Amino acid sequence: MTQQMFQDRYEIYRTAVESYLETLFAGRPDWQDLYESMRYSLLAGGKRIRPVLTREFTRLAGLEDWKTALPIACALELVHAYSLIHDDLPCMDNDDLRRGKPTNHKVYGECTAVLAGDALQAEAFGTILRSELPAERRAACSEHLANAAGVDGICGGQFMDMLSGHPEDERWLTALRARKTG
Repeated sequence: MTQQMFQDRYEIYRTAVESYLETLFAGRPDWQDLYESMRYSLLAGGKRIRPVLTREFTRLAGLEDWKTALPIACALELVHAYSLIHDDLPCMDNDDLRRGKPTNHKVYGECTAVLAGDALQAEAFGTILRSELPAERRAACSEHLANAAGVDGICGGQFMDMLSGHPEDERWLTALRARKTG
């Protein structure tokens, strides 16, 4: 594959992901501030690496209708957005900026930011479960995402980050990064 082919395919996937994400939580009249907070972080940009890799994996695995996998790919981005909101909170890293913009809790307040992160995580599972994949595949995808988001994944990595007990230990750092990023 040439560099140009890679760039073209990446852009096609990224554009499809952006279009799908743009439709989520838009125009919902109830709890408008919560939806705005969710969309603020979800649509704040980024490379969309996780959904793009998911889409490419489905192509390599032979899934003919790649749009069937789009909700699953975007569910990963919902979890990623939730994890960034929570990572920035005052009780965690207490960051003021994310991607050059004020963090979610700086714009919407800490309570709304926590709930926006929680809702994004829950909506990730709902997105998978509402997809058109067969039931056994939806269940498998949900189980994999739960493992990646839970104690053995993002939450465990964030807990390790808060402990910061072994910052020079390479095994500790590798485990922390694998959970938070992988």
